[in-house]
Parts: sequence; C-alpha cells; structure tokens
Amino acid sequence: MKLETFGWEVDADGIAHAVFDVPGRSMNTLTGKAVADIIAFTNEVATNEAIKGLVISSGKPSGFCAGADLGEMGQRAGGGEKKELSEAELKKQQFEQGFSLNGTLRKLETCGKPVAVALNGLALGGGLEVALACHYRVAANDNPKLQFGLPEAKIGLLPGAGGTQRLPRLVGVQAALPLILQGESFNAEKALAMGVVQELAASSETVAKAKAWVKANPKAKAPWDEKGFKVPGGVPHKSPGAGQVATMANMMVASKTYGNYPAQKNILSCIYEGIQVPIDAGLRIETRYFINTQQRPEAKAMIRSLFLSMQELSKGANRPAGHPKTEFRKIAVIGAGLMGAGIAYVQAKAGIPTVLVDVSKENAEKGKDYSRRLVEKDVSRGKSTKEKGDALLELITTTDNYDDVKGADLVVEAVFENEELKAKITQMAEAVLDENAVFGSNTSTLPITGLAKASKRPENFIGIHFFSPVERMGLVEIISGKETSEATLAKAVDYVLAIRKTPIAVNDSRGFYTSRCFGTYTREGMEMLAEGIKPAIIENVGRQCGMPMGALEVTDSVGIDTALKVTRATAEAMGADVQGDERTQFLAWLVEDQGRVGRKAGKGFYDYNEKGKPERLWPDINKMIEVKVDECSPELKKELTSRFLVRQAIEVARCFDEGVITDARDADIGSILAWGFAPFTGGCCSYVDLFWGIKGFVAEADRLAAKYGDRFAPPALLRDMAAKGEGFYDRFPPAGTKAAAAA
Repeated sequence: MKLETFGWEVDADGIAHAVFDVPGRSMNTLTGKAVADIIAFTNEVATNEAIKGLVISSGKPSGFCAGADLGEMGQRAGGGEKKELSEAELKKQQFEQGFSLNGTLRKLETCGKPVAVALNGLALGGGLEVALACHYRVAANDNPKLQFGLPEAKIGLLPGAGGTQRLPRLVGVQAALPLILQGESFNAEKALAMGVVQELAASSETVAKAKAWVKANPKAKAPWDEKGFKVPGGVPHKSPGAGQVATMANMMVASKTYGNYPAQKNILSCIYEGIQVPIDAGLRIETRYFINTQQRPEAKAMIRSLFLSMQELSKGANRPAGHPKTEFRKIAVIGAGLMGAGIAYVQAKAGIPTVLVDVSKENAEKGKDYSRRLVEKDVSRGKSTKEKGDALLELITTTDNYDDVKGADLVVEAVFENEELKAKITQMAEAVLDENAVFGSNTSTLPITGLAKASKRPENFIGIHFFSPVERMGLVEIISGKETSEATLAKAVDYVLAIRKTPIAVNDSRGFYTSRCFGTYTREGMEMLAEGIKPAIIENVGRQCGMPMGALEVTDSVGIDTALKVTRATAEAMGADVQGDERTQFLAWLVEDQGRVGRKAGKGFYDYNEKGKPERLWPDINKMIEVKVDECSPELKKELTSRFLVRQAIEVARCFDEGVITDARDADIGSILAWGFAPFTGGCCSYVDLFWGIKGFVAEADRLAAKYGDRFAPPALLRDMAAKGEGFYDRFPPAGTKAAAAA
C-alpha cells in the first residue's frame, strides 16, 4: 500500500497508525490524493487480519485537518460538466463520486475494529467529519487555537462526509442545528461537554491515549450502531419537542435567508430526513443534497469569492511584482476626525508607530480618545489586557506640529472632502517628507489625479479609501491616479496588508469603483419611490434580494444631506440641470424644508430611537409623491429584485469598460465588502457570470433599459463579451492567470 499524504506504520500489538501530513502544506486539507489514501488504508484495515485497530493523527503542528481542499473545488467554479452521458448515467456517476468519502468513512466505522483519532489542533469541515467517523476522539487541552466546527454553510455548501448525520446523532438535533446551519466553531472544552470528544490530554499525549483506548476496546462500535440507540432529545417525527425545534428552525432560516441561501434549506432537509432513517440511508440522503448544493451557482460563487479570492487578495495578489516589501516604521495620519481616529487605531493595533495630526493638540487628543474608548471596551470584555491596551495607546503620538511628520514612510490624509483643504495639507506634509515617502488621500469621491496636482511628487500620490467604521470594515480601496507609480501602489498594498485588511486596486474616476457603484442601489430606490412604489415594498425587496439594508435606510445611514451634496456636485461636473431634476428636488425638500438629514439626526426616511435604530418609515415620505403601488406581487418582487441587482452590475461593467477596475476578483470582493452586494451571488461579476450567463444578462439589461431608461443600457464591453461568450473571469482574470495564458 502506497500512501502520498499519510504516514503509515503498524506496531507490535497490531495497532496501525495513520499520520495525516500533506507534503508542502502548512495545514492538511482533504485533497483528492488524501481521499484516495483514506480509501486505501480503510481497505487495508478492514481486510488485513493482522491489524487489530487504527489510530489517526496529524503530522502538522497547526492541527488535524482544515476540511476539503476548496482550491481543487474552486477550479470548477463557474464551469459546467460535459454531458456526454445520459442524464441517469450522469446522476449515477455524480452520486458515486460524491459518496466515495462518505461510503469509505462508513466502511471504516463498521470495519469491526476500534478506530480512534488524536486531535492536536484545528479540525474543521471534512476534518471533523473524519474524526466523527472514528469511535473515540482525544483532543489536546493545551492548544488555545484548537477549533472544531462544520463551517461549510458559510461558503454555500453543506457537510458532505457525514456531518449532518453523525453530529445530530451524537449531540441531538437541537444542539447540532446552530453548529451546522451557522458554521459555528467551538473549543475542546465545549466539545468534551457536548460529547463530540471523549477525552482531553496534552498534545504530546493524545496519540498514546488514543492507542491505549484502541487496545482496551477491541469490539468498539459507533453509538448509532448499538441496538436500541436513540437520538438525544428525540427525532422530529416521534418527539413533539424535537418536531417543534425543526419547525422553528425552518421558520428562522427562511426569515434570515429569504431563500437566497439554498445550503441552509438543504441542511435542514438533510437533518430532518436523515435522522428518521438508519444512518446508512441518512448518509445517502446527505450525499444527494450535497451534490445538489455543490452544483448551485450560490455555492460556486461563494467558494470562488468568499474563500479563494478573499484569501488571494488578503495576501496581496493585486500587488505589482518586482518591488521590495515595505516595512512601516512610522505613519502619519492627518485629520483626527472619525475616519482619521479610526485609521490611527488600526495602525497602532498592528504595532505601527503613528502620529495623529490635527489643527490643535486638543483636537488630536480627542481623536486619540477614540482609541482609548475601543481599548477600554476590549479590556472590559476580556479581549485584551490593560498592558496590551496601554502599549497600543503608547504608539499614537498626538500633535499639531508638522515637524513631527518627518521620517514617516506614509502619510494618510483624512480631512474633509474639500479640494482646497486637501491641497493645503498635501503641501504642508510634503515639505517635511522624504522624497520616497508615499502620500495617501482617504477620499471617497474626489478624483486622485486632480488631488495629485497639489503634489510635487504625483508619482508618490495615491488614494487610500477606508470605510466607516474603520476598525470593523475589512476592505480598503486603493486608487491609482494617472501618474501614480507601480512602486507607490506596491507600498500602498503593503500598508493595507500590514494593518490586516483586504486591499482592492482600482484606477481613477469620480467616485472610483465602490462609491460610484454603491450609489446606484440607493438611486434605484429613489427611482422606485418617484414611480409611486410604496416605501415599505422598496425596503423589503431590497433586503430580500440580499442587500444588508433597504435602499432608503442606506441613504439615511450615509446622510440624505450628503446624498444631496454629491448629487448636486456630480450634476454640476456633468453639466446637468439640477433644478429640473425631480429626484434632486425631492431630496432638497427632505433636507432643507423638513430637516430630515438621516440617521445622524434621528430622522430621515426613517424615524430613529435614541440608540440610532430605525423604528418606522416616516409616514409622510409620500407627501410629495403619490403612492401608486401598495401591494407586492411575486412578479413585482422579481422585477424590483432584477432592477436593484442588475443596475449595480451594469455600473460595475461600465467601470471595467472605462478601465477603472481590471481584475474580476477586486470587483467581486469590493462589491461584497464595500457596499454589501448580495453575498450569496459571490459579487457583481459572479452574479453576471453564474446566475445569468453573459448573454442572458445582456438580454435582461436591454429589457430593463427599454422599460426604465438608459441607466440599464449595457456598455459596448458587455456586448463584445456576449458575442464571444466570455464571462468576467474569462475577460478579466487574475494577473498571474492572464500572464500564464499569454505564455
């Protein structure tokens, strides 16, 4: 027997030891080769009479197994299978492939010999499923990073190697549901309390403990293979309590997912159907639901974007090659308002000495107070210690003197959106900066090329757009102006990675990528309002199509006064007639006549309570606009959903057409993290590629354009892509992929 990802030995007592150790990886994953090895050694254990039992462990100090290899799975994302077989033959082939690991683990579980696993660290997804198929589980109690869990639902999948069947049989349906539906992870102590593991031991002793148990239990069986086994808490069709749990879970899933996440619905079906039959039948049920879920566009999109692309960008995949990495010794933040204060905090939290500059020392100290409050909150909640908090605050120096900016590798300007003020700040900072230092402007709308005119070194000038609140938002948009150098872009990417955030790289344009595209959602909501659609319908459909808030609530959060200001500025820049625009006049009525500027004032489209939570839509919203549609039929919901999502995706396509963005990964991750584009779609590009197909999307955009106006008209780029049958990931692949294809 030749194994490629497992070590193998059999001791004098006939106890086999399989050591999981995928070559060249810091963490084990269930690659195709690993699954083949599990199949091979399972057959060996089952058929070799000299083997009396088996212990499985990991050769990696990082843990046992992080689950399925999503890189292998993601290579198929967006691609279809060639149906050279009949439909029945294809389904049979898919089932056999999907059931291979599931069937093997069941064979291991019923081989008639004891099987134990030593868990020294991480055991997630398929890793935990392998462990659950063993009769005995020993976990390390001295590894604070040890985690168990079935996180598949977070990327649009469901556990496909027995997780939906063994965990509910082990801990009960009620305890298992949140762990599987939400992908919650848990530590060794909780695992022991629930019965997921049977013993805790020091990392160095887990294998010995597992071997000792195997020797002492030659006739071990899984609990569900014992005569008279009963599921803890009962099963839904026999126990009123368990039935109520299943019913409530179904209602909760429907209310939270709006049917957009089929994995959760299929998980419930797996558990409900599977728990009522013997486990062998339950495992077959699980495989069928797994295959169905895996082939859905939601799973393909979420794996590609939320796992693969996110990982790549979080490691700097969009960083220009050939430039040395920058280590930041000192960074200055100019402007101690909400954004500047948040930026200073995340820099200090990353261990970077930070100078926080404002017009007065007092103002700068007020900015530092923001960090003090965050530190105090973390200490009070046990997330940090007073010593660590004090060390973080010590890294922030407050000042009103630009001489203190000297020696900074990077300056981040975070003052008001005013070109004259930003120009003045640029010149004052550059007067004391070294010639290689980078100047970054945190602006959300002002073109970087224009701001760079105030700089003596426009090649060192770049946009670094943070999102609020800075400490919670994981994305940073980096904007290159016309003269920004590749070396400056590389330094900006290094900076974003240093403060542990995800960078996307775009080119200059008014509103850049995120602000420009984000605005289409709120504006489409305004269009619907102007058409006389009841505000509650607009808001409910917005949430139900996958957006985090309704379009009107988003406008409140940004500020209706801000929306009015941006609308007027954009119209002026484009030479449009502001006075003749009904939408602009409606916003002006809300802000200037009614004083309803949004959440910050406690009143906008919504009325807000003292905690800033929306209590109700303002009853007089339609005082100036007649309500013509006050019921939402399924057809109307479908139409409004298409308008919301297609409108945003059209603007993304225009950004590609104009060269504002050049990598589909940046576009997808930016759309999800920056403005909350429906995560189940994988982002705007994946929404087009996987949910419509390029030709179908262009046809839908043309239909909407004919009905509602040119804002839906597909750009020339989309028509060319449709003619060639190209998706966004074909036309705008990762830079490395593009280079490899050209070679």
